[in-house]
Amino acid sequence: MTFFAKILTAILIIPALLGIYSKDAKDTEELYRETISYIAYENTIETAIPQTDIYEMINDHFSSALPEGKTEKKAIIIGYDGCRADALTLAEGKDSGIGKMLDSGASLNLAYCGGVNYPEVNTQDTSTAPGWCSILTGQWADKTGITGNGITKDMKYKTLLTSLTESGTISSAAFVTSWNGHFSTDNATYNEEKKYCEDNNLNVDFNYCSTDAAAGNAVINDLKDADCSDFIFAIYEGPDHAGHAFGFSTNNPIYDVGFRINDVLAYRTLNAIEERETYETEDWLIVITADHGGFKTGHGGPSLQERMTFIVTNK
Repeated sequence: MTFFAKILTAILIIPALLGIYSKDAKDTEELYRETISYIAYENTIETAIPQTDIYEMINDHFSSALPEGKTEKKAIIIGYDGCRADALTLAEGKDSGIGKMLDSGASLNLAYCGGVNYPEVNTQDTSTAPGWCSILTGQWADKTGITGNGITKDMKYKTLLTSLTESGTISSAAFVTSWNGHFSTDNATYNEEKKYCEDNNLNVDFNYCSTDAAAGNAVINDLKDADCSDFIFAIYEGPDHAGHAFGFSTNNPIYDVGFRINDVLAYRTLNAIEERETYETEDWLIVITADHGGFKTGHGGPSLQERMTFIVTNK
């Protein structure tokens, strides 16, 4: 175990052993709504937009005309797995990815997962595989069949990675993650899609990394390449891991650490984009979002804390 890993382990475990944080700390809908009101969202919980809209945002970006002075289109989605919408109170400081985007004029909107907006009962689990699949396909689980984790999607609804590359709209795409349930287990969500891309010689890189830090480095290394992937889909797991272990709550300092790790990785990613030699002639769409929120130590259910997500975008 590296020195950094030992320190991180201490940060995650020692507070729980000492009883510094209680996973059952007060987390009511009333408090959640109040916290949301302090964040500069441009809409409300009642007018939250479906997370499936991100699919259209990416498609529209690549199909629209290039702005004057731009010669190539690029896009990236940076995913904070299990990040609650009220966690954006933590997006501050000089090394915050979300803070950097908002300071540069990005828009910030509440979004919802689960198929329908709150307070209607969700028609789709507020879980990892359904959430990210809805973003990548533009469809809810009633169409994709991804009603939970551990289900392999068929090819009826292709992800943006595949459809954009196969159509020739883009030359290359990359899916970078540190969760093996996407394409690195026997019943992973995108096993068939990965095989389809390989069988058809599509330039789609499915890159599983063992940690968020490794995933962040993989994305940055891609961006350092003059011919980097045209569309990058990168998911970091910090909030989800911390939430399951100690509680999904901004009252939980360990959850805060999980968020901050992701936010710093996003900050480094944004810097890597801006440091590209061809950045001034590239038309970048940048989106930061989440698949679901969480409540107590889980998610998948109907609570407001599980249902609300967010979309930060530079366009």
